[in-house]
Amino acid sequence: MKTKLLNRIETNPVIMFGKPVIKGSRLPVEIILEKLAYGVTEDEILKEYPFLKKEDIKAALLYAARTLSLEEVMQA
Repeated sequence: MKTKLLNRIETNPVIMFGKPVIKGSRLPVEIILEKLAYGVTEDEILKEYPFLKKEDIKAALLYAARTLSLEEVMQA
């Protein structure tokens, strides 16, 4: 299931400068995450971007979590 969700995200250097986007669109993952952070509901996002599916929002969250899990934290 997790791999299937991540397949909904793509990076391509000619689309949005290589930023991760929802596959088949030009909508960056960061836009979805930012809207969620500001309190926009999943239903509001789906209404604003009718081409999105609920799985796309879940994929954006999973992508962010996986990306952060790879971060190295350096202590001074």
